[in-house]
Amino acid sequence: MLDLFTIITKGGFVLWNKTFAPISGSPVEDLIKNVLIEERAGTETYIKDNYTLKWTFANEFDLVFVVVYQKILQLNYTDELLETVKRVFLETNQDHQQNWVDGDYQSFDSIFDTLHVQIEEKYNSKSRKQQRAPRKFEDTKKFENSLKGSQAQNTGALPVVNTANSNVDENEITKNIRALKLQASPRIAGKGRKNIKSAKSASPNTNDDSLAQKKKKSQKQARVWDGQIAKGEMEALDYSKDNNNDDDEDDADADAIAAQFVDTSKLGQKNEKGIYEVQDVIQDQDEDDEEELLDFDKDDAKATTQSKSSGGLFSYFKSFTGQREITNDMLDPVLATIKEHLISQNVATDIANHLCQSVRTSLVGKKLGSFERISTAVRNSMEAALKRILTPKTSLDILRDIEQAKSEKRPYTICFIGVNGVGKSTNLSKVCFWLLQNNYKILIAACDTFRSGAVEQLRVHARNLRALQTSGSGVVELFERGYGKDSAGIAKDAISYAAVNGFDVVLIDTAGRMQDNEPLMRALSKLVSVNQPDKIIFVGEALVGNEAVDQLTKFNQALKDFSGLQNPRHIDGMILTKFDTIDDKVGAALSMTYITGQPIYFVGTGQTYTDLKNLKVSHVVHSLLKK
Repeated sequence: MLDLFTIITKGGFVLWNKTFAPISGSPVEDLIKNVLIEERAGTETYIKDNYTLKWTFANEFDLVFVVVYQKILQLNYTDELLETVKRVFLETNQDHQQNWVDGDYQSFDSIFDTLHVQIEEKYNSKSRKQQRAPRKFEDTKKFENSLKGSQAQNTGALPVVNTANSNVDENEITKNIRALKLQASPRIAGKGRKNIKSAKSASPNTNDDSLAQKKKKSQKQARVWDGQIAKGEMEALDYSKDNNNDDDEDDADADAIAAQFVDTSKLGQKNEKGIYEVQDVIQDQDEDDEEELLDFDKDDAKATTQSKSSGGLFSYFKSFTGQREITNDMLDPVLATIKEHLISQNVATDIANHLCQSVRTSLVGKKLGSFERISTAVRNSMEAALKRILTPKTSLDILRDIEQAKSEKRPYTICFIGVNGVGKSTNLSKVCFWLLQNNYKILIAACDTFRSGAVEQLRVHARNLRALQTSGSGVVELFERGYGKDSAGIAKDAISYAAVNGFDVVLIDTAGRMQDNEPLMRALSKLVSVNQPDKIIFVGEALVGNEAVDQLTKFNQALKDFSGLQNPRHIDGMILTKFDTIDDKVGAALSMTYITGQPIYFVGTGQTYTDLKNLKVSHVVHSLLKK
């Protein structure tokens, strides 16, 4: 039933393992990389390809016990097997507890086989007892009505059923039949028909002319379905042909536009290589770090009081000799406070639960050092977990990827997706301004053919960005095809146009859509599958809490389900908008990064083109743990 059971150290060294079947891939390595390192150990199981993995920790010895089996199987004894094997392994190898790596554990094979057989047989016997055997035909009522059943009753082999209460049942049946006949009697039904006829006859005949007029007016018209634009409306909204005034618009006053759309105090700087870099989010340095520990210390005092009262004088002296072992009771008050604080910082509830459970799993069984507080250990573990989650696993250097695409003589494409009203077009223009400062030739593809004014909005942004580009070799153009067209086709034409005309970057603007709108999600998946952009950036609000989990999960699932590809695409990164409105409630950054495992490239902090900043991991961690 099992495929693999292994015992490893937290450093990744395999102490002992037993293989029951050939393993395809490396599920244990994926568990370490995607769950244990990224602080997702609060989850109970991990599914990788065809395998389900379960594990348990021995934190006092830094060991991990892992079991692997086929995901189609429902094995209910794995939890007890893990705990039993952990207990027995630690008891039989007490001599190696100081240095596990140098031990020889081949003798544990026979012990494990015995434990495995005993536990598996225990649960199999339970399942057999719970199963009900089907009844024989001789034990059913139908057998009594058969010929053999009547013969068995006559011979006395089958007991005769007592029918003393049959009269009561027959009386009830006759009463019910009589009531049904009364309800369906023609006299009662006739009254209902007469009432209907009288109601019809009561209507006057003088309104025949008005009825005829209404029939003439209510002629059948073509139905306009939701989400579609009528032909007349489409022509009225199509401004793509009126391009006669573009030259006059491009000659607008650059100084006035710069004063309105560029904040000089927020301009980035060029590094020693001449690359323009945006500013970092400023972190307040005037705050007293000790204030953030006040509530944790109160909970620590509660935990210490509970441990002293439970253990008496001996426990009190152990607290000074560094022999205290961390238990669940000691962690409960501190983790409860941290969980409430994370939720108040806009962290999604499920993620706050998983994070606290992961910290609990990593601390239970460990021993505190001399004069070390439980709150200090929890805070240090939480801070390390947050840094591991928020630290990018991939490169954030988009400019290097653009140079790589230029060397391949193709345009680098970035697709911006997200729900309605989060600021996709505005932040696309901010990214465009950043790329223009680095002297790239940019084509904006107007693929939002649904929202009225979307193309005009991008046209205004392109005009403003051209007016602001007074120095350097940066160029920006808008590629549009009006409204009501297929967005995937427009994006494909834009990429082809960019390749022919030597553009470096294509920025694809898409229509906003809710994550539950299946037709629009199918259209988005088609756009991504057809054009295969280099980056898919999700634009989300910093104001959301639990909604961030739902949005990102369903967007990623839609890209996977509706793509029709063997290796579907997923979200590659995020831009967090309206970051200037949340003060220190930066929980959405943690929620989005935890769900996708992808980094946050930029945060939007205003309406001007310079309101685009880098988000540092230290700033998010400090804000989340600050009181």
